[in-house]
Amino acid sequence: MYLARHHVLGKTLYAIRESYPAGNAFRSRHLIDLGTDPADYVQYPGGNAFYIHESIADQLRALNVVYEMDELDEIFWPFVRPDIQRAQAYFRRRGHAARTTLVDGAPTGENFHLFDRRRVHYLRFGQMDQGRIGRVSPRLFKVLVGKSRDEIEQYFIQAEQLLKPHELKSYIFVIFDLQRHFSEHFAKTMPQGLDQGIVDTLFLRDVCRLNHDEGFWSDIVLKNRLHPYLVRYLIMFFDNDYGRSGYLDDILQAWVNSRRDFHFSARRVRVSVQEASTVFGISEATLRRLSKKELSRLFRQKAQEMHPDKGGDHDAFIRLATAYQDIKDWKK
Repeated sequence: MYLARHHVLGKTLYAIRESYPAGNAFRSRHLIDLGTDPADYVQYPGGNAFYIHESIADQLRALNVVYEMDELDEIFWPFVRPDIQRAQAYFRRRGHAARTTLVDGAPTGENFHLFDRRRVHYLRFGQMDQGRIGRVSPRLFKVLVGKSRDEIEQYFIQAEQLLKPHELKSYIFVIFDLQRHFSEHFAKTMPQGLDQGIVDTLFLRDVCRLNHDEGFWSDIVLKNRLHPYLVRYLIMFFDNDYGRSGYLDDILQAWVNSRRDFHFSARRVRVSVQEASTVFGISEATLRRLSKKELSRLFRQKAQEMHPDKGGDHDAFIRLATAYQDIKDWKK
């Protein structure tokens, strides 16, 4: 069993569903509506204890659902009072540690859809370059074992809440493997340097392709519209911007390591508009008038010319990247 969330007319509604085997796949079925606040079903007898209202057990019994009490506790745990959560946290960690082994015959990573594997990999490691995804331990994907498509998507909805706003667009870029469309050497590490108009078009195309992938949706009936489970990725992608590039940080560190007498100041000095205009080779007035899209286009042109991998100067490229990040932040 698992907790499912869905939105209706601006409200978040909760329900209990379960995945069950059906041939070579898993399907899901609806069990119990929980309304807008599952906390209403959590009872507190005293001390640090809690239990789930007996009406839930009665409904599950009427549906002939076989379950463990731990499953119900897990479903309602996010709605338990914070003080009770703190008191029981240690014992929950011990219980989870005892259940982390994979059962014999569990699927390997290759048995899961590549889109799911990319999501699990990024949420675990936060790496944009997933070139080694085929060599990670199958244990990484144990969270997908025995789940229907609906339960898998509900799992990711919850897991993605841990991502910070500046990670969201990079996350989408990686899980849809958008870098595969580009030959630029920095496509895997610095997507903000790519033509964003082309990135947007390719992203929309790949979303539509996944929306019609029957092998991905398995038990979910496809309709002639974008599935709500994919709509959230459109919102993530178009409502956010890329964070600072870790690739630029690597170049900066290499530059620092090459100069033994260099020391970071306690606080990084931001690039002024005057300095940035010199770096970009335009006037201050022109730089101030540029939209964020125009600034990105200018940065992309300059980056192609000055990138160290193409023989450009490291120092000049760092100045360019720093100027771009600071002016972009200033224009927000």
